[in-house]
Amino acid sequence: MATILLVEDNEMNRDMLSRRLEKKGYTVIMAVDGREGIVLAEKHKPDLILMDMSLPEIDGWEATRQIKCNPATQAIPLIALTAHAMAGDREKAMEAGCDDYDTKPVDFARLLDKVEKALG
Repeated sequence: MATILLVEDNEMNRDMLSRRLEKKGYTVIMAVDGREGIVLAEKHKPDLILMDMSLPEIDGWEATRQIKCNPATQAIPLIALTAHAMAGDREKAMEAGCDDYDTKPVDFARLLDKVEKALG
C-alpha cells in the first residue's frame, strides 16, 4: 500500500488523520513543521503528501514550493489541507504547486476520495 507523508503541526489532527489513513491500509510518515516535511519528503519519497498550509518554521506554501522545485520530489502528488477557505485560497495553493486542495475541518470521506484519485 502507498506511503503518505502527513505534514501537520496540530497533534489532534495528526493523530486523527494518521489513525484513519492507517486503518485504510496506508503507511503514514509524520512531520510537525514545513522544514521537517521538506526533509522527510526527500528522504522517504512518499507516494503522496498531505500538507497543512499554516505551519511553524516554514509554512506550507513555502514547503510546497521547495518540494515542487526539487527534481527528487517534484513528481510527488501534494494535497493542501487548510482552514484557509477564503476566495482565492484554492488558486493560491495550486500556484504554490499543490495538486489538489481540501479544507479543514477535514471531511475524511472527501479527503480519502482525493487521496485515492491522486494515487491513481
